[in-house]
Amino acid sequence: MLVRRRFPLLQRVIKSSEVRRSLATSQNLDQLFPTTYDNINDKDANKYNNQIPPYAKLIRNLFALKKFANDKPLTLTEKILYTHLTDIKETIGTISSYNSIYDIRGDEYLKLSPDRVAMQDASAQMALLQFINTGLQQIAVPASIHCDHLIVGKNGEEKDLARSIATNKEIFDFLHNCATKYGIQFWGPGSGIIHQIILENFSAPGLLMLGTDSHTPNAGGLGAIAIGVGGADAVDALTATPWELKTPKVMGVKLTGQLNGWSSPKDVITKLAGLLTVRGGTGFIIEYFGEGINHLSCTGMATICNMGAEVGATTSLFPYMDAHKRYLNATGRHFVTKYADVALNQFNLLRADEGCHYDKVIEIDLSALEPSVNGPFTPDLSTPISEYGKISKKNNWPQDISAGLIGSCTNSSYEDMSRAVNLVKQASKAGLKPKIPFFVTPGSEQIRATLDRDDIIKTFAENGATVLSNACGQCIGQWDREDVPKQTQKENSIFTSFNRNFRARNDGNKNTMNFLTSPEVVTAMIYSGDAQFNPITDSIPLPNGGSFKFSPPNAEELPANGFKHGRNELYPTEGVPTANPDVEINVSQESNRLQLLTPFDRWDGKELKTTILLKVEGKCTTDHISAAGVWLKYKGHLENISYNTLIGAQNKETGEVNKAYDLDGTGYDIPALMMKWKDENRPWNVVAEHNYGEGSAREHAALSPRYLGGKMLLVKSFARIHETNLKKQGILPLTFMHEDDYDKLSSGDILETIGLADMINKGGDNGGTLDVKVTKKNGNSFIIKTKHTMSKDQVGFFKAGSAINFIGTVFN
Repeated sequence: MLVRRRFPLLQRVIKSSEVRRSLATSQNLDQLFPTTYDNINDKDANKYNNQIPPYAKLIRNLFALKKFANDKPLTLTEKILYTHLTDIKETIGTISSYNSIYDIRGDEYLKLSPDRVAMQDASAQMALLQFINTGLQQIAVPASIHCDHLIVGKNGEEKDLARSIATNKEIFDFLHNCATKYGIQFWGPGSGIIHQIILENFSAPGLLMLGTDSHTPNAGGLGAIAIGVGGADAVDALTATPWELKTPKVMGVKLTGQLNGWSSPKDVITKLAGLLTVRGGTGFIIEYFGEGINHLSCTGMATICNMGAEVGATTSLFPYMDAHKRYLNATGRHFVTKYADVALNQFNLLRADEGCHYDKVIEIDLSALEPSVNGPFTPDLSTPISEYGKISKKNNWPQDISAGLIGSCTNSSYEDMSRAVNLVKQASKAGLKPKIPFFVTPGSEQIRATLDRDDIIKTFAENGATVLSNACGQCIGQWDREDVPKQTQKENSIFTSFNRNFRARNDGNKNTMNFLTSPEVVTAMIYSGDAQFNPITDSIPLPNGGSFKFSPPNAEELPANGFKHGRNELYPTEGVPTANPDVEINVSQESNRLQLLTPFDRWDGKELKTTILLKVEGKCTTDHISAAGVWLKYKGHLENISYNTLIGAQNKETGEVNKAYDLDGTGYDIPALMMKWKDENRPWNVVAEHNYGEGSAREHAALSPRYLGGKMLLVKSFARIHETNLKKQGILPLTFMHEDDYDKLSSGDILETIGLADMINKGGDNGGTLDVKVTKKNGNSFIIKTKHTMSKDQVGFFKAGSAINFIGTVFN
């Protein structure tokens, strides 16, 4: 048994000169970082309180933390997380029994106070419906809503945007009314993709932000810790309820050398995904360091952080550097650089300490990095471009590429588009036109307007591209695709600069293979359409009998003439929003798009006794559990969207998709059997394999099973966000202590917890295990051992029936 001793620093006698120096520094903070910026004589002063992290508070907490930790060198991750502790004194008391501050990683829960919340329109609906149930009249931290998920890509911006606004008017009106009532900034349809807007306007070094989208870590490209969460977690922050996170481990990724030729930041993360797999980053925050980071642009770093979600990492981030200053200044945020410079240079807040401890280190030489192509059906199957042709033939992947798509929250910056258009100009000069459909998605109105001013949009359009609205579109399944029928059995492949490529995600066609790569490679491939083409080495035949070979793309990281604002009507009302409690939120009982929530029942105090409804085989992402695409329109209507629950899951016992069997052998669609058992008052559970709930942050993957009578999930391992979402909705998530026990279970088995009441009474502190009695259909029974990760607060959620129920009791 490990005997922990208190930190030596608690007995340390600090010299009087050190005390005087610390006090003087602390007193200077109020002059260096005003408590409020309201009285500063600057035209941007009204933005200061809303956009500058609370550096004075963070530095004071850093003083306390450093003193407590005996000045042990800290990672940047630790500095930002720990300085955002809701009560640093309480936390220090809690962790004082550990041998080292490093030992709390992966063990202790932290209670944190985020600085900001961001919500996209699909997930904002449920977050706000839950916020309404708290009864509060305004939000407690700055927040924004971004209408980017409900816009279908098809014909181009003008037609697509008008059609989507008309189709989703009820939803956009609801979100706008909620924003006005509660004091949330509203970015309407056409304004841009949430993550690009956050990078351009709100991300800042040292910020702690929650976002209701799994790719929220995009903001880590500007030195923030930005974490994807479900709507219930967002409500924690919106209500100033301490937000809980198990202390992550820290993975250091050391970058050396410098990108050259065809290699791009996208290749850093596609390479890392291949090394780590889709669950290799689970429980970690990825922190980049090394001399190689100095050669990356801010938007390039954002690309890398964005796709860190695909390896299961909690988030990713870079230290504050010159590239960040250039980007902040270019996007009109000189006031952030002014104070970030002080926090970095005088207090060493915004970078890791020399000699800090990483739990794992991976090194990538940028100079030797080759473009890669990742897929199909999983973002971690990484193939160097030089080997793709050979491997595609070996695996019988389609040799004719059917479409090329660039953009998405991962790769839609000015730099990305400029490098892509450089290749278009090369091909155009040689007399070439794209051989396959080519779609271009700008990341924001600011990006679109700047591209338009610099004739980049015109060049794309003149060379056959369809330029779409500033929205997510095809990346998330909002693609009204006409060239390939959705129900065709013929396989086809697409090349995209997206971040995720699960089966049927983009066009609803399970036979579409999405290969993820950089915008540069996608753009080059549209001129060949052949999987055997390697743009780095190969040439394309010309009609005159000659040949054409691309030169490596190049572009400036920032527009030489600055960014252009764009159309005013696509921006929020100027200034920091204030709450207007007189606004009424009306939801019609006849609506099939919106539905007010009825609180879930409280725990009855008894052991859980549930029947296995389905044993899932293989990968089961949140796309499998709660499909997107056409289902996005029901994000605000829990009953209607629940009809999609687990329709993409494969039955381990039969090999069928969306098929489960009642106790008498009658077959049903999975949600239909869930509804039947709910009506029969038969609590059910699902058994599954590794990384269950991988992918999107969508909390409907937890809300719908709870709504339909699910009480427990038993799996080999969970994806972080999904496990948290389950806890927030009052479902008990358990993992097998011995993975082989998965093979002993069958649908129809009864699982009954043993000792749940004791675990609950102990606030989850029962050793992290729980016995489960398994009763087979023939009456035989045995015990298996499982693990849980329930904290004291999460036990409170479970007892109350959900986190929102719990918060409601606190405020009401």
